[in-house]
Amino acid sequence: MSDAAPKPPARADRVSLWRYLKLFRADILSAQPARLYRAWMAEFRTPFFRSYMINDPGLVRLVLNGRPRDFPKSDRVGAGLRPLLGNSVFLTNGETWERQRRIIDPAFEGGRLRDTFPAMWAAGQAAVARMGTGVVEIEPETSHAAADVIFRTLFSIPIGDAVAARVFDAFRRHQRTQPILNLAAFVPGPRWMPRFHGRETTATAREIRGLIGGLVVARATRIAVGDAPDDLATKIMTTRDPVTGQGFSPEEMVDQVAIFFLAGHETSASALAWTLYLLATHPEWQDRVAAEAAGLTGAFAEMSRLKLTRDVFREALRLYPPVPMMVREATRRETFRKRAVPPGAQVVLSPWHLHRHERLWDDPDTFDPGRWSRDAARKSARQAYIPFSAGPRVCTGAGFAMMEGVVLLALLVRKFRFGAIAGDVPVPVAHLTVRARDGIRLRVTPR
Repeated sequence: MSDAAPKPPARADRVSLWRYLKLFRADILSAQPARLYRAWMAEFRTPFFRSYMINDPGLVRLVLNGRPRDFPKSDRVGAGLRPLLGNSVFLTNGETWERQRRIIDPAFEGGRLRDTFPAMWAAGQAAVARMGTGVVEIEPETSHAAADVIFRTLFSIPIGDAVAARVFDAFRRHQRTQPILNLAAFVPGPRWMPRFHGRETTATAREIRGLIGGLVVARATRIAVGDAPDDLATKIMTTRDPVTGQGFSPEEMVDQVAIFFLAGHETSASALAWTLYLLATHPEWQDRVAAEAAGLTGAFAEMSRLKLTRDVFREALRLYPPVPMMVREATRRETFRKRAVPPGAQVVLSPWHLHRHERLWDDPDTFDPGRWSRDAARKSARQAYIPFSAGPRVCTGAGFAMMEGVVLLALLVRKFRFGAIAGDVPVPVAHLTVRARDGIRLRVTPR
């Protein structure tokens, strides 16, 4: 098998606006030209919008770490995701976002990983029990496993619970209808302008939020009578903002659970599926992961020794960052690389391009977990590795996601051998996350 990890075909450098919008609507990754894998900056100017993609590490640090208040999340991203996520922490800015993070962050502090580990381990064992053999469509399996982790850690219920199963089913239908960035993220217009939401997108978002609302109300009742389990939902719902003294209302909690499900389920499912594919095409690394995981007993302390498994997962996140692009908005006039950036311009940060940038990584398209033990990769990572974003808006669950990925990967690979199918090469596309256009099929056999 080739060492090169598959990526979508790039478009021609010059295409008409109509062609670009058509490509963008189908898939934002293949709508971009190949030159972005080596450019420090690119400007997209049309009669409707102006946006700037930045791959210059210094500019990325400026936007995410140096002056994040001057580059808030673009509300046009919210135009695409608000039907599901409402006013969640993923979409808000300013004081609202700061208040939300003050309430949410304590639930994901370092000590809580030890508390949530047993639920992750149980979800991993359930995934092993469900895994079939023969030719298996992998993405549904990883989605099931990641959703199970979320329900067990958030609400102490397995995916087999009736409500959890209904949320999972609705979310599977929703995620194929709505890209993480739709045209509304780039085409300006008033709030009343149609935002390209399909009927299925709106219906499934309403269904998911209704089901989550029922879980939130039920948990509030258990908290009130003092018999709620000590899980993430209870922790968040009982935390008060140290500044205002207020907690989340039920409606606000629905918003936050919706983004936990998106961030903690959809992204983890994407990352795990691509990791299994990469190991299937590199059996020597797969055998090393299986050997490292062989003696695990389910003790939290064992996680620290899974260094190779962690490097494999880290490398998969480099090649297939689940959220491929992020959009910020310039609030004042800027100068980037001697080019004027007007107020209101969209600033696009692309983990997809940064992680495969030809000037920032050695052999950027090659799957090589061994790179993480070399100084060159550590330097590249400091400049150009942002699978969970960076700065104040770094994903609050980054540590949670890394441990989840390592646990699920170790348990699956020590039990099964995953093999690639000749000629069946998945093509990455961006839906809610980076998924395979026609799925990922692997041959699964017991070890």
